[in-house]
Order: sequence, then C-alpha cells, then structure tokens
Amino acid sequence: MDFFKSAVASIAKGPAFPYSFGDRVDLDQSIWTLHNGTRREDNSKCSIFSFDVSANRNRLPLAKNALRKLRTLRHPGIIKVLDTTETDQLIYIATERVTPLPWSTKRKALSDESLKWGLHNVGKTLKFIGDEASSVHGNIRAASIFTSESGEWKVGGLDILSSMKEDDAIIFTHGSLVPDIGRYTPPEVAKSGWDSLRKNPTHAVDAYDYGILISEVFNGGFSGSDQIGSTKNVPLEMQTSYKRLTHAVPKMRLSVGHFLDQGRRSGGFFDTPLIQLSDGIDNLGLKNEAEKDAFLSELEAVAESDDFPEDFFKVKVLPELLKSIEFGGGGPKSFALMMRIATKLSEDEYDAQITPVVVRLFSSPDRAMRVCLLDNLPLMIDHLSQKLVTDKIFPQMVTGFGDLAPVVREQTVKAVLVVVPKLSDRVINGELLRHLAKTANDEQPGIRTNTTICLGKIARNLGSNSRAKVLSAAFSRSLRDPFVHARNAALMALAATADVFSEDECATKMLPAICPSLVDKEKMIRDQANKTFNVYLERVRKYGQTLPDTVLPPPSTETGSAPGTRVSTPQPGAAGGQWVGWAVSSFTNKLSSAKGDIQPSSSGVKPAPLERSSSTPPANGIPVRPGMGAHTTPSAPLVPQVTSSLRHATTAPESETEDFGDGWGDLDEQDEVVDAWSQPIATDTPRTSSSHASRPSTALSATYDDAGEPDFEGWLNAQAQAKTHSKKPLPKGLAPKRAVPAVKPAVAPVKKAPAAAASKKESKPVAEDDDWGDAWG
Repeated sequence: MDFFKSAVASIAKGPAFPYSFGDRVDLDQSIWTLHNGTRREDNSKCSIFSFDVSANRNRLPLAKNALRKLRTLRHPGIIKVLDTTETDQLIYIATERVTPLPWSTKRKALSDESLKWGLHNVGKTLKFIGDEASSVHGNIRAASIFTSESGEWKVGGLDILSSMKEDDAIIFTHGSLVPDIGRYTPPEVAKSGWDSLRKNPTHAVDAYDYGILISEVFNGGFSGSDQIGSTKNVPLEMQTSYKRLTHAVPKMRLSVGHFLDQGRRSGGFFDTPLIQLSDGIDNLGLKNEAEKDAFLSELEAVAESDDFPEDFFKVKVLPELLKSIEFGGGGPKSFALMMRIATKLSEDEYDAQITPVVVRLFSSPDRAMRVCLLDNLPLMIDHLSQKLVTDKIFPQMVTGFGDLAPVVREQTVKAVLVVVPKLSDRVINGELLRHLAKTANDEQPGIRTNTTICLGKIARNLGSNSRAKVLSAAFSRSLRDPFVHARNAALMALAATADVFSEDECATKMLPAICPSLVDKEKMIRDQANKTFNVYLERVRKYGQTLPDTVLPPPSTETGSAPGTRVSTPQPGAAGGQWVGWAVSSFTNKLSSAKGDIQPSSSGVKPAPLERSSSTPPANGIPVRPGMGAHTTPSAPLVPQVTSSLRHATTAPESETEDFGDGWGDLDEQDEVVDAWSQPIATDTPRTSSSHASRPSTALSATYDDAGEPDFEGWLNAQAQAKTHSKKPLPKGLAPKRAVPAVKPAVAPVKKAPAAAASKKESKPVAEDDDWGDAWG
C-alpha cells in the first residue's frame, strides 16, 4: 500500500525526468518556457524547454510539431536534443545548454565578424531545411535563434516547420498562432495567407525572414516593417545581396543558398578567417599533413584576434585539437595552440580536459612533442598539483637530461626553473642535482651555460647545508670554462647569489676564484668580474668592520709572565716594523730567561760575554741587521733548527710552519746552508781537505723537533767540538776575542770557497765576520 501511495504521488508531481531544473531564462515571442538545467547522472549542463498544456491548449499542436521535428531532424545547426518527455499535462525537451540570441544582440556584445559567422551558420541550416528537407521553417527571427556554449548559432523555434510535400502541414493550419508572427510575415502571406506558399518558391518565406534577421542583429533589434530593406548598420559589402533577400516579389527574392554562395566568393562578406576556421575544424582529422599545417596556421592567426569568440575555441576547437594531438598526429603546432586556448578554461575544465592529456603526452617518445611540452610548461604548471608533478611529470621529464638530441637536453634544463617550486626538497637536493651535475659537463657549451644560469636561479631552493658547497664547486668550475658565455654566466650567478655564502667563504674561496677573471682575455668577462668582485669585496669589508681589534686576552698581573721575563707590545708603525718588534721582543725574552754561566770551550779560551745590541736577533735565531725585517728577500734560506734540552720550546701552529716553509725556499737550499754553516770559522792556520773531511759528524746532527725555534747552545757546542778535533792549534795572536762565534745571518748569501782555496796551507779570516759585527753591534 505504501508503494502504491508513493507511485501515485510521483505521478501527480510529474513524469520521471532525469534532469533537474535550474534558473528560468527569459524567452520572448515563444510558446515555450526555458530553464537552465543539469543532468542528474553526471551533473552536466543542459537547457530544458517546457510547455504547459493546460495554460496553452490552443497552441498544443505547435508544441507537438516542434517536439516531433526536433526528434527527427538532425543537423549541426539545429539545437541538439538530449531527451524528451510528453504527458497530457506537459512537454519537456532537454537540449544542449543554449542562450537566447537577443541577450547578445540587444547589448551589441558581438563583433561584426562574430555576427557574420553566426549568420553564416543560420544560412547553412536554412539551406539544408529548404534544399535537403524540402521544408519551410516559417519562424526565423532573433527570438528563435540560440547560442550554444561554443558560441555557435543554433536554429530553434521549429513550431511551424513543415514539409511542402504534406498537404495538411501545420504551417497552413496553425501558422498564425505563433506569437508576434504578423511583424515577420512576408507581404504575400499577409495578403493571401499561408496558402500562398503553394504558389511561390519554397525558399521565399525563409529568405524574407532571413533578411529581417540580418537587419535585426546588426541594429540590435527589429522595430517593424519600416526597417525591412533598410541598409542601416548592415556591412557595405553585404547590402546589395541583403536587399534582394527582402524583395517584395517572392520570385525575385534571392534564396538563402545563393546568398551564401555570393558571400563565400573570394573577398566576399563571408570570406573571413573565422568562418573558414569553423568550416575546417570539423574535418581536421581527415586533412593531410600539408593541409593540416596550413589550417593550423590560419587557426593561430584567428586566435590572436580580439574579434574571435572565445567560447567557440574552448568548446568547439579545443576538443578537436585534443583528439588530433592524441590520435591524429596533430603535432607540436596543434599542442601549442591547444595550450593557448586552455589558458581561458576554468580550473575544473582544465583538470577534466587538459591535465590527463598532458600526463599521457609526457610519456610519448616523440622528441618534437617533448620539446613542445617543455616549451609550454610555464602555461600549464599552475594547473598541475605538486603530487602530480612529483609522481607523474618529473619522472618522465628527467629522461630528457640524457637524451641524445642536444635540443631536448637544453629544453629540459630550462624547464627545471618551472618545475622546481612543485618539487620536494628531497628530489631537488638528490636526483635533480645529480642530473644538473651531468649537464654542467655537457659537450654543448650552451647547455653548460644554461645549467649555470639554472643553478643561480634555484639557489634558494637548495638545502641550506649543502647550498654553498654545491654552488661554490659549480661556479668555480664554470669560471674556467673555455666558452666565454659560460664564464660570464658564472660571474653573474655569483653576483646574484653572494648572500648564499658566508663572509669567510667569500674571503677564502669566492674572491680567489674570481680573481683570475679580472685578467681574462675577453673584456666582457673582465668587466663582469670587476662588478662581481666588488660585490664580494664590499661584503667582506663590511664584515671586517664588525670584527674586534684582537682576540688575545688582556695582560694580567696575577697570571703574567714568569719573573725576569719581559713581554713587550708591538709599537705602531709600518708592517715590517711591527714584525721586527715582535720578533726582537720574543728573542729578548729567551735571553732574559737563561740563567747561569756559559761553559768555556775545550780550547781553554775564555769566551767573551755576549753584548746586547740595539738590533736584537729575532726569535728564530737569525740575526736582524739594521734595515732588515719585512724587506727580507723571499729567497733567503731556512736555517735548520736543532733541539736543546736547556731551553723551553714552544710548538708553532701547523699552518704557520707550512706557510713559512713554502715561502722561504726549498729543502735542497736549506741543506746547502746547513753544510756551509756547520763548518768551523776559518783562521790563519792552514787547513787541508783531509782535515776538513775529518770533522766529526756530530756537528751536523740535529733533531727537528724544536717547534720552530733554533737552538743556539747546541750549535755552539757543535762548533766547540769541531775546534777540539783540529790537528793544529791556532797561533796565540790569531785566537778570536770572542769565544762564542756569532750566528751567520740567514739572509746573507753563503759564498763557498773554491776548491783551490781549500788546498792552501794558510787562509785569512773570512770577511763575513764584519757582517756579524754589524748585525750585533
């Protein structure tokens, strides 16, 4: 019983109609009520024409005739029917989503090109109705024309459409029931009724109404019979043919088919790119490559025009292009045009129509299509989600980094800038950097250059821990690239990413890397290198101003030096003076800390006391002569250092020891100086080569663990032992006044005596003794 009640209730409410009614649309001069609707199954858009039988029972034959003709008469220019429902109380006709043409013509919202295109579509439909269907529409006016979502004009109002082969056609019996039909009736019908159609050409009525439609759309409305035949606002090239459509004599009227033929002639009023486009788009898949290329070029020209209807491209052209690209070999040109049209789609429309095609195309092996995809990636990236790019697009895209075609590799590098915002940090700092490391060493100089530019622009997207290391290595390598533009790109990238590096890295790594470019053979590189160098130098200078004057702890009386030790502070002055002052102070501290008497040598000669001089030898054991210091020649040999257990040794930092050794001579030169300085000072006693060879080897034994300071006591002991082993003692008057020989300055070149001098039985004291006196006194 409950089921029966529900069934009765549903029948009372109306028939089962799988469409939902939406807003009502104003529709004048019609027996129908128009609503926007949606299909319940997929929520797609539609329009619903409804007729209330009880309210318009006398016009029911018109509604039934329209329903029958819409079901049986199919043409692209006639409204497309989706579903119909007919009961004793109402008639529903669900069609494609349409809008009444007067909505646009009354506001004059359409350009002349669009109006011509629409009139051309209506004319083709009327020609089909008259020539192919042998019928008369009888109700052509702006109110019976609708625009689809594609912007195309569709013919409706089939209330009195009749075949002239039928004797009881509805146009003869109920033609006068159409709302406001009198204003659009031809003169012969107004005079003799609808039966006059049997005596005149079939096209006469529709040609006359078509002429009124032309005047109505160009003027924004139809005021009455006075407007018929008026050429006001009608395009000049159309006026002659238009007048013949509205001729008072039916047999003199130009048929709609002939009107179309005149307009399609070369230079005619229907010879427009938009009309040619609409005629060719339906057959795009059937064209050969040459025809397709020519058509797409025309299509591209029309797309750039402001007069073209955007809806037509979105709804009509775009689906055809998508089919051509996926299945018909449309190629890159079709894809580029498709992407230009796709920018005008809503987000939902884009996701439904474009995104699936793009994902499938990225897996295509066609290189031309891959390059086209990468070129148009900026147009589509905003519509692609991060997950889709990471999971579907990027894995296919990276295959281009290793492609054999250089153009594919280059376009892939350029596309990195577009997809980076959509990639995760793991992908950027992992897989992407590995691929960019390969293209940075590509055989093509343009690819290497673009890789450097790419790294500079994505620097902020790299991980903060590895960013500076990666960029430093990449840019330093590019600075040595033989391709001039690659070097220039590296310099510009360095200037743009200066804030990525720390101040220490700027001073120790980047500035030294930039310096060689300052003397590059190309002026362009030198100019850019100066700009980049100034950027880093200015940053380092500003950072230097923030540093403290010193990091050494201040002197403290409680934890000061040991008793008897004098610590001096370097005095202001030249850089060389500061270095000498520090060295003198250090060596003085060593002398002042020594206690006890110097033991006499084995020869029994009492050594002379050491005298303090205004020029105190430095801590490294090399006497400093007046005028020495910072001006010491770089080629001065390094004095070997020996260890003494009688002094306090301090270990110098490793870096200072390496710098000192690198800057002051090679190991061979040092050994030579050691040999020269280990010999005893010459006296007037003649010496032979055999005595020279019989020197004990202990005079040269030295252990290099003194941490950078020479051992003078060990050196003196070695000299004393050498004298003890001499064969002949020195004459009494030739003994030196000072028992402790002065250390020969390292900066003075060592002059070896020739071999002949060694064989002399007597030799005078060497002249270098005067230099020692100068150094100390």
